[in-house]
Amino acid sequence: MELRLDGKTALITGGSRGIGLAIAYRMAEAGANVMLSSRKAEGLESAAATLVGLPGAVSTVVAHVGRPEDADRAVGATVEAFGGVDILVNNAGTNPYFGPMMDISPELMRKTYEINQASILTFSQAAWHQSMKDRGGSILNIASIGGLGPEPNIGWYNVTKAAVIHTTTQLAFELSPTVRVNAIAPGLVKTDLARALWEGREEQIAKHIPLRRLGEVDDIAAMALFLSTDASSWITGQTIVIDGGTTNQPTGGVS
Repeated sequence: MELRLDGKTALITGGSRGIGLAIAYRMAEAGANVMLSSRKAEGLESAAATLVGLPGAVSTVVAHVGRPEDADRAVGATVEAFGGVDILVNNAGTNPYFGPMMDISPELMRKTYEINQASILTFSQAAWHQSMKDRGGSILNIASIGGLGPEPNIGWYNVTKAAVIHTTTQLAFELSPTVRVNAIAPGLVKTDLARALWEGREEQIAKHIPLRRLGEVDDIAAMALFLSTDASSWITGQTIVIDGGTTNQPTGGVS
């Protein structure tokens, strides 16, 4: 099956590295125009350089997903550059706290909520009002298998990801049939964000994953491409788990 996005435009938050950049590569390779969004201009410039030469055009916009006004500006810049937004990938995330929820500070609690959870809605609102309401489209949210159950030390992060999963089903309900909304819930993927969970323990962790390896960013990007093409035109409101079989085990696993 050849998955193409020719003539489409994708806005990807957290697009300068990791899963976001891998998704951008897949989509540009499939012919989509790609707008990369992130907090730092230098990271965006470096990321954009890796997409040069692919069929899709690439542009960048500096935006902080925790600020609603930046959502409006990022979507506006995408509309101005490419004429609209057909695909919104809400990928940006953070986990600034590691420990029990009883000890998390209000500041870190708020920061995690604003970036992981609230930005899903603010960017979706901006994309809807500025483009998708009239032309349709697809929204893809990056959740986590941590949103499916409790774990030690990353509880508040997991709470925000559980909210992403429910936000996905609610938006799919509200925006149908004009816009499809789905989510991907990765297991433990080798990214900088998750480095504290896997660095120095990769072989040990892999022994407890049925497919015997940690995830790679392209494992997620491949599904993101599928969910953004017409090949998935009858899929909405779903959260697709990609975790090497981790959640199939009776004893649970690591996210």
